[in-house]
Amino acid sequence: MIAVLNKDASDDQIHELVNWIESQGLRTNLSKGEFHTLLGLIGDTKKIDPEMLESLEIVEFVKRITDPPEKELPPTTLDPRTFGKAGIKTVGIAGLGLIGGSFAKAYKENSSARVLGWNRSASTSEFARMEGTLDDILTRDNIGECDLLIPCFYPDRIISWVREMAPYIKKGALVIDAGGLKRKICRELFATAKEYGFTFVGGHPMAGKRYSGYKYSTGQLYSHASMIIVPENPEDTALLERVRQALSPCLFGNLTVCSPERHDQMIAFTSEMPHILSNAFIKSPTAERHDGFSAGSYKDLTRVAWLNETMWTEIFMENRDFIIDELSHLISSLGEYKEALEKEDADRLKQLLYDGKMAKERIDGK
Repeated sequence: MIAVLNKDASDDQIHELVNWIESQGLRTNLSKGEFHTLLGLIGDTKKIDPEMLESLEIVEFVKRITDPPEKELPPTTLDPRTFGKAGIKTVGIAGLGLIGGSFAKAYKENSSARVLGWNRSASTSEFARMEGTLDDILTRDNIGECDLLIPCFYPDRIISWVREMAPYIKKGALVIDAGGLKRKICRELFATAKEYGFTFVGGHPMAGKRYSGYKYSTGQLYSHASMIIVPENPEDTALLERVRQALSPCLFGNLTVCSPERHDQMIAFTSEMPHILSNAFIKSPTAERHDGFSAGSYKDLTRVAWLNETMWTEIFMENRDFIIDELSHLISSLGEYKEALEKEDADRLKQLLYDGKMAKERIDGK
């Protein structure tokens, strides 16, 4: 069991908590970081009620490292038994938020690979190590041991991190990023990989949750999800098979191969536009008075209005050309509905609604 203590916990409070835990017959392991203190409980932790421990003012949250998995892994089209063919002994994950933490847990749960990880917040890295997700912290000194590296940051940080680490990355290693855009990342890092002798492939897992952070990561996040792969040469079948084998412990449902340009164009429509539309929709003055009048439609449309504005600003600005195209089309289309209503043209409105219904059926089914 691990208790994460907040940064305001005093030495006296920590000492008192440690004494109480040890009085219950357990041993403790204290690790102090810049922002948090991690307290490991060693022994028969069934004696400790985690909810009671979590209720203490100095405790942020508690986790049993022996918790059972959330559910049995469902079948998937990627067979983790093929992972051994990839020749990957050590995996390095840089950035241990929801995405990176889930990659680390997937490799730990579904492969025999050694898993190294690094996070900007040292307490998160140390927690993941104490929890058993990481075998060790990823550093400049041991990054050369990694056969597979997965940087999981915002797009610009992915570029700067790979460039910074490039001289230390093993020759022939496979680097697959998990950024939300691909044109800039691929343009920069295909060249960097050639210069330093490793292989870079753009990647984007189509999975997520409302909340971010390592706390919400799970080894099953990618089960049945799509993983977009952006290689420099999409006809390199040997590389694509290597990538398939390397990612097999993540249990993706399928791999989608495309160019950087097609990726960013499609993501503008499938991901970025829904976030903009949802974020704009919730700003209606009527939203303040919706309580008691909303159901599934409102919840579906506003689900992604709550977002990480720093990350999405970077993504939107980088992909602004494709987003502007989509916004122009949407604004024009909405104008047709508005005009039909203003002119009280029921026939025109009915046709617009029918056209939209048929488009949905044609594209996605009913």
